[in-house]
Amino acid sequence: MDQKATDPAVREALEWLVRLRDDQAGEADREAFRAWVERDPANAAAWAHAQALWTRFDIARPEIDRLRRSRKLTSRRNLLLAGFATLAGAGGLGLLGRPDLLADVTTAVGERRSLTLADGSAVELGTWSALSVDFTATARRVALFRGEAFFDVAADPARPFSVTAGPGTTQALGTRFDVKLLDGVVTVAVDAHAVTVRTGAAPAVEVGRGFQVSYGEEGRGPVVPADLAAVAAWRTDRIVVQDVPLRRVLAELERYRRGRIVLTTSRIGAIPVTAIFDTREPEAALRTIADTLPVRLVHAGPFATFVTPAW
Repeated sequence: MDQKATDPAVREALEWLVRLRDDQAGEADREAFRAWVERDPANAAAWAHAQALWTRFDIARPEIDRLRRSRKLTSRRNLLLAGFATLAGAGGLGLLGRPDLLADVTTAVGERRSLTLADGSAVELGTWSALSVDFTATARRVALFRGEAFFDVAADPARPFSVTAGPGTTQALGTRFDVKLLDGVVTVAVDAHAVTVRTGAAPAVEVGRGFQVSYGEEGRGPVVPADLAAVAAWRTDRIVVQDVPLRRVLAELERYRRGRIVLTTSRIGAIPVTAIFDTREPEAALRTIADTLPVRLVHAGPFATFVTPAW
């Protein structure tokens, strides 16, 4: 499958997939597609392979995501109704497990948003992020469903401030800190004072200023020094990476552009990347990666870019 992804017929078939999924596709497009399939038996085989590739990597973002990005849905109720409509129309049962559909605050691709919570705490929400807020008389709870957020917590000793992301919870100890949920891994970096991070049944660990800790379903890593300038770079439209695996860099870049970025093989996912990228120019970042690493890009219209070995 890895080699076939770069086959010209498969690339053309992927282009047809994108074209036919477009709302503007008409009968003329469908007739042209049928003629293409019948022109060569290899085209029919390429079409079957392209469909399998599309399904395997979940290329098309759900319609609900497209609607949210265009801000056509203005309330959580409308968002939920649209989600069920999408489920009914497309059979996308996976959406039922997505708590971010009911998030209080979301950002679109490439958008950053600053907000002040009811207690006076400030939050900066990164691109393609979602969170909900639950404040009571005794507690202040935030849930980060996806993306990244920087918190500057207002003092209120009677109401602890906590952020749940993935399988863990971070509690502020009067502090400023960053929480990123990316590709199933949560990273908490502390800019001022300290936080405690609890995952599963393990004892909570304290993370002080200038340090960070990461965790996921497989457990929690050690507390290590943080490059606070690199952590905060997203707040000034930059991504700073040093010896970061290519798969994580691509997952980060994907949050700044429309369409999936797909590794066709895990063999290249561990290639270390050291670079500074402008988040406002994700396509330029992809070109730089292709120019400097042994990989090549295969574009399938606006919905997907496949990253494949150059050898």
